[in-house]
Amino acid sequence: MQTARQLPLLPITDIVVNVAMVPMRSPFRYPGGKTWLVPRIREWLGSLPKQPGEFYEPFTGGGIIGLTVAFEGLADHVTMVEIDSQVAAVWQAILGGDAEWLANRIIEFEPTRDSVQAELARTNLPVRERAFATILKNRTHHGGILAEGSRMVRYGENGKGLQSRWYPQTLKKRILDIAAIKDKFSFLEGDGLEILRQSAHRSNAVFFIDPPYTAGGKRAGRRLYTHSELDHEELFRITSTLSGDFLMTYDDAPELREMAARYGFDTETVSMKNTHHARLTELLIGRCLDWVRPPSGLI
Repeated sequence: MQTARQLPLLPITDIVVNVAMVPMRSPFRYPGGKTWLVPRIREWLGSLPKQPGEFYEPFTGGGIIGLTVAFEGLADHVTMVEIDSQVAAVWQAILGGDAEWLANRIIEFEPTRDSVQAELARTNLPVRERAFATILKNRTHHGGILAEGSRMVRYGENGKGLQSRWYPQTLKKRILDIAAIKDKFSFLEGDGLEILRQSAHRSNAVFFIDPPYTAGGKRAGRRLYTHSELDHEELFRITSTLSGDFLMTYDDAPELREMAARYGFDTETVSMKNTHHARLTELLIGRCLDWVRPPSGLI
C-alpha cells in the first residue's frame, strides 16, 4: 500500500477556500455541498501514517469528496452511500454501466418549462431514466433542491432561465470521467448509519461523515433534503466505535460541541462561504485534529 506524504499545515481557521480553484467533478448542484472542504480533506488524509485502504462516505449526496479522493488516489477504494433514491439512481447509472446513455440523453434534451415539467411528471421509470430526471430537476430548480416543494427556476442568472445551470457538454464530461474510473468505487443505496455499524471494525478504513440533516435547532434541512431526520446521538455513538479515523462536519452549534465533548472528540472551526458569498463557520469533529492547527507563531 502506498505511504501517504505529510502535507504542509495551514492556518485553517483563517483561510476561506476559493472554490473556483477546486476541480468540479460532480454532476450535481448540491445543497450543503463540500467543494470548499476539498483542500482540508487532502490535508487530513495526507496527515495519516499510511494511505487508507477504504474511504467511506456514508452520506454521499453530490459526492464531491468521494470523487476527489478517487480521482486523486488519496485512498485505494471509495465506498459511497446514499439513502435518497433520486440521488442514488444517478450514482447507480453512472457506476453501473449507463453513463454513456445518461450523458447522451443530457446532450439531446432541450430544457423548456413544458419539456421539463413533462419529463418530471413521468413515473415508474427504470434507474437510468430516474437518474436523468434527477439531474434535470437538480439543474433546473432553485438551488438544486430535489425535495418535494422545490420550484423551477424562472429568471436564473443573467436572465438565462432554465439554461442558467444546464451545461450539457460539461455534464457529459463529468459523467464519462467518473465512469472511466468506476472500478475505484462501490455504491450502496441505503442507511449511512447501518453502513457505519457494519464497517466499524475496519482499521484500514477512514470515514468522511457529513450528514445533510438538521441538528442544533436548524430546520433548513427539512426543506433541502428528502431525508432530513437523523438520530444524531446514535451517529456520535456509532462513530465512537470506529476503528479507523474519521472526519465529521456540522454547522457550528453549542449542542454539537457539547455532544462531541461527551464522546471525547476533538473540534475545530473552519471558515467557508455560502452560495451568497457570506462568510460562515463550520465545525470539524474528529478523534484528533492536530493536523488542523497551524504551526506555532502563524496565528
